[in-house]
Amino acid sequence: MENERVPQGLKLNSGDYNIVGSSVKMMEVFQVLQKVAPTDSTILITGESGTGKELIARAAHMNSHRRAKPLVAVNCGAIPEDLLESELFGHEKGSFTGAIRTRIGRFELAHEGTIFLDEIGNMSPNLQVKILRILQEQVFERVGGAKSIKTNARIVAATNADLEKRIQEGKFREDLFYRLNVIPITLPPLRERKSDIPILANYFLDKYRKSHNSIVEEISESAMNVLVNYEWFGNVRELENIMERLVVLCPGRKITTKELPEKILKSDGKGAAVNSHQAELFAEEEEALEKPIQEDVMAAIKQNFQGSFFTGIPAEGVCLKTMVENFEREMILEALDKTNWVKNKACKLLNLNRTTLVEKIKKLGLQRDNEE
Repeated sequence: MENERVPQGLKLNSGDYNIVGSSVKMMEVFQVLQKVAPTDSTILITGESGTGKELIARAAHMNSHRRAKPLVAVNCGAIPEDLLESELFGHEKGSFTGAIRTRIGRFELAHEGTIFLDEIGNMSPNLQVKILRILQEQVFERVGGAKSIKTNARIVAATNADLEKRIQEGKFREDLFYRLNVIPITLPPLRERKSDIPILANYFLDKYRKSHNSIVEEISESAMNVLVNYEWFGNVRELENIMERLVVLCPGRKITTKELPEKILKSDGKGAAVNSHQAELFAEEEEALEKPIQEDVMAAIKQNFQGSFFTGIPAEGVCLKTMVENFEREMILEALDKTNWVKNKACKLLNLNRTTLVEKIKKLGLQRDNEE
């Protein structure tokens, strides 16, 4: 019932982004998120890279009473260990070489707001002790400072590592893990929520169609089937990147299997290459979908242009695609000639969008007689 009410996916307030999905696993995530967001409880988000952990952190902040205050994100795995402490807690002037002035750290900036500690599993044992102290006492000192500073920042942490395994290996403190793991949220990989792939693909299609002013409007059924059966080891981030590429490079209004990257097209859903026969079946399926459209156009040509453009099918047969293209070329040229190549007027005669007409002119290589 819930899925029927939100066929395009549930969208939570997450600032500049939307969390899209209607699969059972994502609905479970949304239910936990909606309960925990208004509280001050610490959240630990786990999941593979690209599953949207920062979006969940942003949604937790934007749906809390802290949303008017800063959300400060820190990627603990991207900052060198010797700089991360100063980044988190700040430093006093002269505390080390190059510290020419006092610097405020991320925890101070996030006071009364939320601090998002991404990839916390990569944090050094020394910093883990200081994070544990903040969770317990809500105080810290700047590097080189003696004054304790109180912070009221809510901590949301995330990792793609197995923290329990890292505890066994002696690389992560067990007491810190239990302090962080108050409200655990596990994001499923995209391959485990395949019903969300069409929703996400169309969401990104619409997003990049608008931002790139593209003529692409839809994804063919065959192409969508390939996308759904792909493993998506890069998860939602990989799907988003692929959709942007397809929107930019697709020459027509519909994304077909011809536009899909080879690594996706030649996948059996387990990351293995399929034989060339299966790839050919995809292409044949696309042609079968296009054939009724071409036949409808041909019928219109035969009915409305008998004795002019269409003169009948000779015994040796014809190329339907070529005839349709020739017909389209003649119609566009006639509309352009009648309007003195004023494209906006030609669009009205042909009942086309201007971007569509411009694309067809380029595709057919049309130009005025006096143009080189």
